[in-house]
Amino acid sequence: MKLIVPSLKYKDSFLNALVEFEKTSEAGFWKFPDETPRTIEAYVERIINHATGIDLPANWVPCTSYWLIDNGRFVGHINIRHRLNDFLTNVAGHIGYAIRPSMRRQGYGTAILKLALPKAAGLGLDRVLLTCDESNPASRKIIERNNGIYKNSFEQKGDLPTKLRFWIEL
Repeated sequence: MKLIVPSLKYKDSFLNALVEFEKTSEAGFWKFPDETPRTIEAYVERIINHATGIDLPANWVPCTSYWLIDNGRFVGHINIRHRLNDFLTNVAGHIGYAIRPSMRRQGYGTAILKLALPKAAGLGLDRVLLTCDESNPASRKIIERNNGIYKNSFEQKGDLPTKLRFWIEL
């Protein structure tokens, strides 16, 4: 099991995972607020560019993305945001991740975060903020298994879920 920079080598496995994600009600990590790339090649190029701040949607910060690969198969992705803005501070944090639906409840969530923490430190971060929905105990467990310390909650407007906020020292 390893984290890699997104690669077309895993194109078929990634596309199969997208089919799984599309069958759920989850928002897609592969979509962007301005324009979602129409091909996997354009998608990979765009997320690699985001690490250097190129082609960022409005109000986004530079972000380095990795894919978790196990036995040659795309398992999930993780994004490490290089800094926080107001939205990230309250709602999304430094790190966001998703495990493909067929691979959940197998320890991959805990593993992807564990593997990403040294990468975050390599970006110069000395601690990272992670958030999860109050209604998502599985995500909370993943954060706490990686030494996440609960800080507080953030009440979103409308029907949006309350966010739990955790810090992890690197």
